[in-house]
Amino acid sequence: MSEPTGTVLQRLKRVLPYFHGSRWALPAVIGAIIVVALTEPVVPALMKPLLDRGFKGGSGLQLWIVPVALMGLFALRGVAGFVAQYSLAWMANQAMVALRSRLFGKLLEAPMTLFGQTSASSLSNTVVYEVQTGTNLLVNAMLSLLKDSLTLVALMGYLLWLNWKLTLIVLLIFPGVVLVMKVLSRRLHGITQASQQATDTLAYVVEENVLAHRIVRLHEAQPAQTARFDKLNLQLRRLAMKSTIAASAMTPLTQMLAAAALSAVICTAIWQSSTSGITVGGFAAFVTAMLMLIAPIKHLSESAAPITRGLAAVERGLDLIEQTPAETEGTHDVPRARGELLFEQVGVRYPGAVQPALDGVDLAIAPGQVVAMVGSSGSGKTTLANLLPRFVELGSGRILLDGVDIRDWKLSALRRQFSFVSQDVVMFNDTVAANVTLGQPVDRDRIMQALEAANLGAFVAALPNGIDSPVGHNAAQLSGGQRQRLAIARALYKDAPLLVLDEATSALDTESEQAVKVALARLMAGRTTLIIAHRLSTIEHADRIVVMGAGRIVEAGTHAELLAAGGAYSRLYRLAATTGLDASQENESVLA
Repeated sequence: MSEPTGTVLQRLKRVLPYFHGSRWALPAVIGAIIVVALTEPVVPALMKPLLDRGFKGGSGLQLWIVPVALMGLFALRGVAGFVAQYSLAWMANQAMVALRSRLFGKLLEAPMTLFGQTSASSLSNTVVYEVQTGTNLLVNAMLSLLKDSLTLVALMGYLLWLNWKLTLIVLLIFPGVVLVMKVLSRRLHGITQASQQATDTLAYVVEENVLAHRIVRLHEAQPAQTARFDKLNLQLRRLAMKSTIAASAMTPLTQMLAAAALSAVICTAIWQSSTSGITVGGFAAFVTAMLMLIAPIKHLSESAAPITRGLAAVERGLDLIEQTPAETEGTHDVPRARGELLFEQVGVRYPGAVQPALDGVDLAIAPGQVVAMVGSSGSGKTTLANLLPRFVELGSGRILLDGVDIRDWKLSALRRQFSFVSQDVVMFNDTVAANVTLGQPVDRDRIMQALEAANLGAFVAALPNGIDSPVGHNAAQLSGGQRQRLAIARALYKDAPLLVLDEATSALDTESEQAVKVALARLMAGRTTLIIAHRLSTIEHADRIVVMGAGRIVEAGTHAELLAAGGAYSRLYRLAATTGLDASQENESVLA
């Protein structure tokens, strides 16, 4: 939990650029607030002549003037207040849209490490809720701050004109109010940051239990998860009460200061009435104006809390924008690569890991070649594949695509060359067509061709709206095999020259696996393909098989060559044939 950096004004300057889209509203707000503030002293100003002359017979004061003046005054204030409120709401919503768009764009371009360090619930909470809450709090608080500050100035000006000696007593309360606001604002900032972190953790627990609802029920973990949730929920409640105490303490403290000043003013005014002849109307006007000061002072003291909360919420998003660097990239850009890959002494070590994930890997893959990778879990297969589109960054060595270091490629061009199909298929809550095209130009004929090639043509044709039918949340309405084939259709539609298959059939039943295999065979035709497989029976026809262990290549060759060599692959194959285990289930000692 960090302390606020810079003054409130300096921190507000970070937010101002997002209000540039509503510049017309600012003059409207200021003009309307000036009207409201300048009309505030009119009511006490009317008290003096009304009391001094209005109750005397023959004063010449027309009776109709007072109600007409009051009605006109409050009509003017009402119109001005509406203009100010509407203009500020416009500014708040414009700023919220601009900040959200910038944040979402930043998330789409952020380095992959961000998503490993920050939970999805925390990021979504920042983009959706924190930005909205922060901008609304800030704008409403700034409206109050501006309006009440100007009102305060107008009333103080009238008080000085009416009786400068009594006004000096009123001025004594302001240093105390400023001190109270400063101390409590700093405390509120710390509590607000702690509340944000607690909210993120609570949202993460909910996210985990939603995603793992089957496992929770299967293991009867509801009591443990409920206790975990309740602990965090109570912590959040305690923080909310601390925030309430800090925010609520401002009002009574400032009101006590105001009451002390009022008491001093009354005593001094009574003394003045006997020495300098202060009139009843003058005294009533002064006390009325002074009592009217209490409301803006109260609002100003209360504005510290929403400004602090709003700044803390918005700054969270600003920190994400400013402190998250964009992915580094080169300038090399070609429409379509040939598909030649060369790994030279490639090494990767994840933060905090004792052993490297990859250690000195050398591998050459010719265009159009099918290379399969096998090995126990943790041997580095998936890391090697994730290096290609730079989902993971190299620690040492280099990878060349068509003779050019992947770090010298423009990222959009590099990722254009790859299609991924894995066992963990990700689908969007959209139509079949949208999930197939996924950002590519929409060609309905090509969509149908891709679906036919993925053995999904008949299934999609039977849907109520064909390719325009929704697939539900992460395609939950489809079977595992159908989701897998939909992912293959997506890869076919993209038509990238390089293909990565990461356990694409490992979680399927036999019937679904056969349908997916046919679709994969069509997808792999003419493409450089890297297959990560556990089932050795699925890779026998690969051009080359690479066996990995502890981040290194243990051996490589064709299926026949590796069986004849009698090494690690041969032992894995025989074990799978006799026990039915796949390569991931075999002990790492086999690859030693």
